Amino acid sequence: MTPLARLIASRIRLSGPMRLDEYMDICLLHPEHGYYATRDPFGAAGDFTTAPEISQMFGEMIGLALAQAWMDQGAPSPFTLAEIGPGRGTLMADILRTIRIVPGMSEAARVVLIEASAHLRRVQQDRLGPVTHLDHVAQLPKGPLFLVANEFFDALPIRQFQRMDQGWAERIVALDPDGMLTLGLAAPEPGPDAPVGTIREACPAAGPIASEIARRISEEGGCAILIDYGNWDGNGDSFQALRLHKPENPLENPGEADLTAHVDFLPIALAGRAAGSRVSRMVTQGEWLSRLGIAARAERLAAAGDSGAKAALHRLTAPGEMGQLFKVLAFWAPNAADPPGFEPLEPDANDA
Repeated sequence: MTPLARLIASRIRLSGPMRLDEYMDICLLHPEHGYYATRDPFGAAGDFTTAPEISQMFGEMIGLALAQAWMDQGAPSPFTLAEIGPGRGTLMADILRTIRIVPGMSEAARVVLIEASAHLRRVQQDRLGPVTHLDHVAQLPKGPLFLVANEFFDALPIRQFQRMDQGWAERIVALDPDGMLTLGLAAPEPGPDAPVGTIREACPAAGPIASEIARRISEEGGCAILIDYGNWDGNGDSFQALRLHKPENPLENPGEADLTAHVDFLPIALAGRAAGSRVSRMVTQGEWLSRLGIAARAERLAAAGDSGAKAALHRLTAPGEMGQLFKVLAFWAPNAADPPGFEPLEPDANDA
């Protein structure tokens, strides 16, 4: 058992089984043994590689999209340039480098990073220099907000429910007869009809976060670009762990593996719309980056001697790589032009 597994097992013995979202929260954010509190998980030496670590092109496309949205909204100054879950700061560094070509934008930007991990805050400071760190989107300063969240929502803790003959039973983390962590089921409760065995996931934190971002943008202007792996109104068990770039049992090494779940974009879109923002149709990462001209950028980089540009383009946009798995959603100010690469969600939000 890992040190955190022993702590979790002790808590279960004292207080009984815990919900899956409680388990994920402890595993990721425990101040001493939590995954993000103890390590830099990114890149070849870590457990997973995110799009900004693959190529500068990813951040450049996002920077250009935000720049166009900023100009379309009258180039407000000052404005908040924010990222939620900024990792090593690689994406924000590429965005800042890109927007320097836009007259006045760098000077108007007030960079804010929302990061829970003290370790990653130090990494981000080393990469970016002095920046403002916040704990939650509710702390964002007033004024126009231009925000990006890449692989943030997938790390938010989820709850899982399984349809049984007698109703819906919540999946919980318990102990087996040998004292090892195992998944169990709470007592079933009534709920909507579905085939027995159906698993549905809910992310309690996603809606309020999306709502707060959208409310700020609706009231004060701006644009948010949300990128993650997931689906539109998805069902099924997507709870997973990744360690050393390989999947493993999420209960096997708590605190030493990244725990995530696929993002359900429908409630995020509905929360954004209810808060007053315009909301885009969901689009795949590959399609969105292609609309922004990433292939032409890869050609220029290759011609300039970047031997990895074509391979990076394939990994970011190909259906069998990140291009289909990852989806993109945007919020923007009610009276503003559509951000580059997006089109508005139809009035019937069940149509992605």
